[in-house]
Amino acid sequence: MFPQNIDLNKINQFSKNCMVGHLGIEIIKIGKNYIKGRMPVDKRTTQPFGLLHGGASVAFSETLGSFGSGLICDKNGKKVVGIEINANHLKSITKGYVYGKATPVHIGRRIHVWETRISDKKDNIISISRLTVAVL
Repeated sequence: MFPQNIDLNKINQFSKNCMVGHLGIEIIKIGKNYIKGRMPVDKRTTQPFGLLHGGASVAFSETLGSFGSGLICDKNGKKVVGIEINANHLKSITKGYVYGKATPVHIGRRIHVWETRISDKKDNIISISRLTVAVL
């Protein structure tokens, strides 16, 4: 599904100077049909009570799915934009990292749908979301 020989350093450098970089989101692995990343749980991503902010989880999820769609469509010169996302926040976390794995539910010519599971280092699910991406 994804192009061969993807340079993760290049991908992470590409997003260094935008919200993705500000939140500390990193792409850590791209498999045959998934993309994985991690995001720190720290002062950049927590809400005032010290818990991971739901909006940070949603931004993480959209980042993973959008990168996945972007990698699929880039070879055809197409651009992608997120058009809808929903999330269920199931467990809280106050420190460390969260890890996300985005997998495609549907890859069409004009619409992609991704499911992202965000978990802690013990693989407890923190949040699960579904992202719809439009191919332009």
